[in-house]
Amino acid sequence: MRTDVMRLNDRSPRRVPHQTTGRFATGTVSTGSKLATVVLAGCLFLAPAQLRADATTDAITTLKQTGDNASGAVQARKAMATLQTADTAALLPILEGFQDASPVAANWLRNAFEAIAAKHVADKSLPQAELLAFVRDKTQSPVARRLTYEWLLQVDATLEEQLIPTMLHDPGSEFRRDAVTRLITQAQAAENDAAATALFQQAMSGAVHEDQVKTISAALRKAGVEVDIQRHFGFLTSWKIVGPFDNRDEKGFAVTYPPEEVINLSGEYASEYPDAGTVHWNPITTDDDFGIVDIAEKIQNHKGSLMYATTTYVSDREQDVEVRLGTPNAWKLWINGQLVFAREEYHRSTRMDQYRIPIHLKAGPNLLLIKVCQNEQKEDWAQAYRFQLRICDGTGAAVLPATTSARLEQPRNSISATSLQGVSR
Repeated sequence: MRTDVMRLNDRSPRRVPHQTTGRFATGTVSTGSKLATVVLAGCLFLAPAQLRADATTDAITTLKQTGDNASGAVQARKAMATLQTADTAALLPILEGFQDASPVAANWLRNAFEAIAAKHVADKSLPQAELLAFVRDKTQSPVARRLTYEWLLQVDATLEEQLIPTMLHDPGSEFRRDAVTRLITQAQAAENDAAATALFQQAMSGAVHEDQVKTISAALRKAGVEVDIQRHFGFLTSWKIVGPFDNRDEKGFAVTYPPEEVINLSGEYASEYPDAGTVHWNPITTDDDFGIVDIAEKIQNHKGSLMYATTTYVSDREQDVEVRLGTPNAWKLWINGQLVFAREEYHRSTRMDQYRIPIHLKAGPNLLLIKVCQNEQKEDWAQAYRFQLRICDGTGAAVLPATTSARLEQPRNSISATSLQGVSR
């Protein structure tokens, strides 16, 4: 316990300065020392509140340090118990703790917030003004802002109409989805085609979810409006590809073939894949709305093989973005020579944005290299050999390259081994 608090709680007689005579006395303080009495009383009153605030801060820190495994679980449960008994003053610190929290830590913080909020919804004693300000603060965690919004709705249902129309381009994808849904509904109920088209176009500007984009683009195309879904989502659609290389018995995933060491777009490689002979780089593009590069369709479904595809993304500045990838095949991805993610799994499922990989782009050209592996399964559902890849921000909104279109940007003919140093083998 802190020593200053111990002194404040000690009831033994104190010698305090007597303002009138300058002498010291014990017990009751003279009128001249009323100010000292007031200050002392104020400290006695504030100490418990400060202790609670310190306990809240410590508990939040503990939860944020909780890992994905069992380590720290005991401390996390103790911290959780501390927060569950806290009052509404702990709500904002808990919400602010979501910033940079891991998914596991965020789940602990969510439970703590809900435990406190649940005790204050019925009597509407939540600090609504402070929580509403938090929802409106776009610098805060989108997850925490959405959580707060949903609890505030239980107290004031009018908030949806107040807030959602302003959130079409919000950093929180769920807020954007609600705003887009509202505009789609209005467009479908519009009195004339011109009004409907304008509303659909407005909705499209904020749409980041595949199902909503499909609904909006279908309506706009029916109205004769051209829609570029590839550009809207930021798909990279122009690549150079080389292969096949050997992946029989799924051994090739771990093998370092030449493109992982040097990308020489004018080079040729001896392939160990049966009857493949010498392989070299060729262009491959896609017109698919959702950027699917179909290797089986455009080249051949070589069973037990793997291919490498590369392209260059030009960034107008140094920035953090996400690569979002969909593929049913095993794969590895390098950005500027660094292996950023790998997944050895075949034909379980595939969907748009199946994998989300945070990456850091340098200003100027950034080299992407993807290794896509096909196995030897014979089932009909195991024949897909493809990938789709896009660059976006955390909401899923496209981050477009500095060039007119990524389709026009191709890697240089020769990339030295030094530019690929650091690649995991």
